[in-house]
Amino acid sequence: MDWSLSLQVFLYLQVLDVLTTWLGFRIRLSEASPFIRMLMGLGPMAAVLGSKVLALGLGAVCVWSGRLHVIRLINYWYAALVIWNLALILSR
Repeated sequence: MDWSLSLQVFLYLQVLDVLTTWLGFRIRLSEASPFIRMLMGLGPMAAVLGSKVLALGLGAVCVWSGRLHVIRLINYWYAALVIWNLALILSR
């Protein structure tokens, strides 16, 4: 897979994660991530956006250090996470 495609997929999955998490909050689902729950004192969307800033920063470190294979692996995690969010939303 071309590295630029991996980065595009990474960014797309970050947006999908924000949107599906936001929708989950709107229908009163709870957050499973301990990290985001810790940040929830800032507000639900601030917590999610804070986690995205961290994810994008770590992605930038992977690009800067030439570890693009890590981005590909992370994409599988976020794809599964988005599918999980959608499954919870659709089960409501």
